[in-house]
Amino acid sequence: MNVEHEIGLLVEEIKRLGTAGAGGKTEVTFGTLFNDDRCANIFEALVGTLRAAKRKKIISYDGELLLQGVHDKVIISLL
Repeated sequence: MNVEHEIGLLVEEIKRLGTAGAGGKTEVTFGTLFNDDRCANIFEALVGTLRAAKRKKIISYDGELLLQGVHDKVIISLL
């Protein structure tokens, strides 16, 4: 799996689904990403891709592990 490629696709999807938030950063909720059909087809392991992008400081969100249902309202910001 090419992590850099997956992160690039994630950035595109955040831009597609997100809106301008505080400070002009593009923001999207985890639930929006997780429940989107296109994202479901692209990402086999969305949570893993999010964690990799967070480690590379490309995105930010509160917490370490995001779980569907419990963390649907967590905001993911593109840095």
